Amino acid sequence: MRIHALPTQLINQIAAGEVVERPASVVKELVENCFDAGATQVIIEVEQGGIQLIKIRDNGCGIEKEDLPLALSRHATSKIASLKDLEQVLSMGFRGEALPSISSVSRLILISRVAEADCAWRVSADGREVDFNPQPDPHPPGTTIEVRDLFYNTPARRKFLKAEKTEFAHIETLIKRMALSRFDIGFVLQHNQRDVLNFRPAVTQAEQEQRVASICGSLFLENAVGIDFAASGLQLWGWVGLPTFSRSQQDMQYFYVNGRLIKDKLVAHAIKQAYQDVLYHGRHPVFVLYLTLDPTLVDVNAHPTKMEVRFREGRLVHDFLFSALHRCLAEVRPSTQAEIQRVSQTLEPLVSPEISDFAARVADVSLTETRLKSTSSGSGERASSGMKYATQHYQMPLPVEEQLATYAQLMPAAHQKGAELPHSATPECPLGQAIAHIHNIYILAETPTGVILVDAHAAHERVTYERLKQQFHQGTLASQPLLLPIKIQVSPQEAELAETEPEVFAAFGFEINRSGPETLVLRAAPALLGQSDFETLVRDVLADLLTHGSSGRLQERHHAVLAKMACHGSVRAHRRLTLPEMNALLRDMERTERSGQCNHGRPTWIALSKQELDKFFLRGQ
Repeated sequence: MRIHALPTQLINQIAAGEVVERPASVVKELVENCFDAGATQVIIEVEQGGIQLIKIRDNGCGIEKEDLPLALSRHATSKIASLKDLEQVLSMGFRGEALPSISSVSRLILISRVAEADCAWRVSADGREVDFNPQPDPHPPGTTIEVRDLFYNTPARRKFLKAEKTEFAHIETLIKRMALSRFDIGFVLQHNQRDVLNFRPAVTQAEQEQRVASICGSLFLENAVGIDFAASGLQLWGWVGLPTFSRSQQDMQYFYVNGRLIKDKLVAHAIKQAYQDVLYHGRHPVFVLYLTLDPTLVDVNAHPTKMEVRFREGRLVHDFLFSALHRCLAEVRPSTQAEIQRVSQTLEPLVSPEISDFAARVADVSLTETRLKSTSSGSGERASSGMKYATQHYQMPLPVEEQLATYAQLMPAAHQKGAELPHSATPECPLGQAIAHIHNIYILAETPTGVILVDAHAAHERVTYERLKQQFHQGTLASQPLLLPIKIQVSPQEAELAETEPEVFAAFGFEINRSGPETLVLRAAPALLGQSDFETLVRDVLADLLTHGSSGRLQERHHAVLAKMACHGSVRAHRRLTLPEMNALLRDMERTERSGQCNHGRPTWIALSKQELDKFFLRGQ
């Protein structure tokens, strides 16, 4: 066949295949136009799941009569005019494809009025971009768009739509997500002439939290900590769920970049790393987070639906997100977890200098007699991430019995100095004072507002683990030469990376040399990892470095070994603890980061208030 130009309507229908997947796609595009119009109120009316009717009305700036035909034409927009505008997009839509694409697969009516006009004007469209004949209409200032009979002229597309209930569920979920993106806008969603959602504009902090609670549930806010971090021109704020409040699915994760809801692999990787040390396996964190940055640093034009973005400084964003969330979760200790409040601070080193007397004494004995001589030394620093890499010397904890003896010595020492033991919790002792060791497993402590139950083994495990990690980061890691060097075949890009950034591997006790264009030779490995599959580990790290610009696999492997050692070196269940031992453990928990969860993500303590206790026994009823 000869080359020929496609009809305008067919072009628009092809574009609709990218933009309009289902009724929820239409709602998304049209509501985003309301955002760009400066609307403060958006009303969405839906019939039969959006298949029969989608009607969206706003009180925005409106469209001039002369611009109505252009609004329904492809690649016509008021939001960008040059390449410079495209490189710093702040509007939700900007390509001018949505309205003509939607009109090509539906019966569309557009009614709009600017504030100073005498009346509104109405036009109809079918995707051909011709025969526009504006007619006057008594519409108030703002815009209304009616989309009827979606896919009426493309029956093959209509067959792929689901049941009415399913399609509306997608629309309802979408509106909830969009309501979280713009607290300053009110939303009303109606289905078959019945109100389903009604959100008023939320200006104050309390109103915003009320909207979050109505969408994510009140339990989310009760188990979330506020976050507000700023560094390097980036700001991250919102709400982060506690590790113990997790879900089996990724259905409560909302991440917005400059007000746009996105799903990004780089962001997901950073959040996963921040939670990896505190989340129970197989569970997913919950969060509502907002990242604000210079629009020139993010490309929102990377995907037709604009759900994916591309960061120009991906590594900077990744490290910022990880550091902010890692610090926020680390700061959730008993004192803050008992009364969740907004965290607002600048970024600090990831390892806290606060160490309990017990923890300092636990790691007092080093493995100097048995450690292998290190074959690698020196240090390097990755400037972009701010994380220091250095050859380190690992120190072993004391045996369990010596740890318990240390515990027993701590509280009597306070008595010898004349210190009085408080009978319940104080601001310095939010976990209160131990009363009993129940079933030789759980510590029962009394507080002014109720009681605390602590899993002694899980709590001691976290305290020991955090101490071991700090020793790992501050000490010297032993490196063990391999009896037989391992040859690893990699891609040229991976070989180049291993050659140009050897400090990444040397910091963890690896000695790697490049022996060919696609060959690496591993000559030494960390003694701590024993007989691991080093070849697979090296490949995975290189893949991470190429994909994300950084890798946490080596650190993850070391932390896994440290966690296992902490588990076996902690107070075992059914070992009777004395009151001084229990109180010393409570004080250590209050000073330890991430003490709300053990190394496996299980909770270490729970609180029961007086009101809950009264309710159990029907007191006051």
